Amino acid sequence: MDITKAVLEKLEEFKKNYKPETVEIDLKKISLNEYIDHTNLKPTATTSEIELLCKEAIDYKFKGVCVNPSFVPFVVQKLKGSSVLTVTVIGFPLGATSTYSKVEETKWAVENGAQEVDMVIHIGKLKEGDYEYVYNDIRSVVEAAKVPVKVIIETCFLTDEEKVAACVLSKLAGATFVKTSTGFGTGGAKFEDVQLMRWAVDGEIQVKASGGVRTYEDAIKMLSAGATRIGTSSGVAIVTNKATGQGGY
Repeated sequence: MDITKAVLEKLEEFKKNYKPETVEIDLKKISLNEYIDHTNLKPTATTSEIELLCKEAIDYKFKGVCVNPSFVPFVVQKLKGSSVLTVTVIGFPLGATSTYSKVEETKWAVENGAQEVDMVIHIGKLKEGDYEYVYNDIRSVVEAAKVPVKVIIETCFLTDEEKVAACVLSKLAGATFVKTSTGFGTGGAKFEDVQLMRWAVDGEIQVKASGGVRTYEDAIKMLSAGATRIGTSSGVAIVTNKATGQGGY
């Protein structure tokens, strides 16, 4: 497979033919809770806060609970018997650790019960056009995980062309999702970025919007842009249709 050729072809298509599209959302039928990864990735997160996160996820029937890897065994225990997924992050939040480290972290997380993993790409390698490195980095995690992998491309640091390249590489490497943000960069999910990412993967893999999605209106906007999963620490506020002024992931 010629990775660079595939990226360049998609970039040429982007320059000539890209037209953003929206997805029609039936507000009467949609169950927002089923799209939400209830999230706490703060460096200050305590066990009691993660326990509350799990309780809320079960009570509101969220799709998943997303935590740092050290909490995976605890979350698995707390979610036992529920339909809520245990989700964790790999190479988080910078993505610049070695592929070896990402692979070992992935193996440990999955062995301890993680059902999905959200990995951060090596942003610098993408920006310098080292597509082979980025592809192999993602592919190595995908092969180690054997569970769905979401690739965090950290849109706030990328040009539109770089976003397209990251999405193409993620799709080719076998990812299940591309994801906007870590929540620790200079910006979070944007409507236009989700649209672009959905187009860039040809609808063949899914898009997760994360970072700054805090209200019901934010969530609906992301779904109408094409997201099929939402990462947020404001899940309860979203599904109870209450706005929150709190910052964070």
